[in-house]
Amino acid sequence: MKTLEQTVAQHRAEWAERSRAQQRLEIENNEAVAKLYDLQDEVPSHVPLERVSLTNNSAFRWPNKTPEERDALFTESAIVDLISYAVGCMLGRYSLDEPGLILSDQGSTIQDYLANVPSPTFMPDVDNVIPFVDDGWFEDDIVERFRQFLRTAFGTEHFEENLRFVEESLGVKTLRDYFITKAGKSKFYDDHVQRYKKRPIYWMFSSPRGSFNALIYLHRYTPSTVSTVLNEYLREYEAKLTVALQQAESSAVAARSAKDQKEADRLRKVLAELRDYEHDVLYPLATQQLSIDLDDGVRVNYPKFYPAVKKITGLEASDG
Repeated sequence: MKTLEQTVAQHRAEWAERSRAQQRLEIENNEAVAKLYDLQDEVPSHVPLERVSLTNNSAFRWPNKTPEERDALFTESAIVDLISYAVGCMLGRYSLDEPGLILSDQGSTIQDYLANVPSPTFMPDVDNVIPFVDDGWFEDDIVERFRQFLRTAFGTEHFEENLRFVEESLGVKTLRDYFITKAGKSKFYDDHVQRYKKRPIYWMFSSPRGSFNALIYLHRYTPSTVSTVLNEYLREYEAKLTVALQQAESSAVAARSAKDQKEADRLRKVLAELRDYEHDVLYPLATQQLSIDLDDGVRVNYPKFYPAVKKITGLEASDG
């Protein structure tokens, strides 16, 4: 099996050839029109590659960059697209086994997915919640799920090499830095919001400082989804951090460690943030058991969940 780097290079070369082929067609078309009207000497027929408006024509997308810079940007874009597709597979929107959309109707379930893909190569998340936190606190967190996807889609033989290629292409030290930073920023979610023009199909439940985040697929939302985020993830995360705080406090006292004391102070702040988020925001929302109609659109539905979900400028409040 090819490495991911080889696959992307082949993809890039194919699009470069398509772009040149389209350029030739446009030049030939201009020449034919110019000949028809006897304007060969008056109207230029040449079309610069930068004006060939194909989405994956690097010259068109990045006209002011060098060929080397275009290759790097194409590679980064391809990896971002791959991750977007991978998350779609994690949540059941796509499948490695079948083309097109798999789950795209309101209230879609894992049973609906299995009816379409009875023996999936890569199983989507059962409860429609994928945690995004700053370390590997959950077995089904976004980083572990993507690692599983990478192994499944591109094989285990070159897994480590492929993982390094993903990180290098994205310009991050570790894969987790792309999905979520300690400051609560997510390059992945920023890309998703931009990709869907501020009408995201994946919603990110997020505490005020972003210490806790959990992604859901809107089309699989049910009135019990917020309770799942609360009980199975937020409270579980708080319990794990409470144990970590106790350990850090014990180490700080026993070893008089400034590092452990600093970590204990950090964990206290995070736990205070999460408890406020639970008490003031997520628990009250979970008790409402909200039903939504996808036909109303994201513009109407998203504000019903804010501030439990990550702020998207222009979506904090409904027009009404």
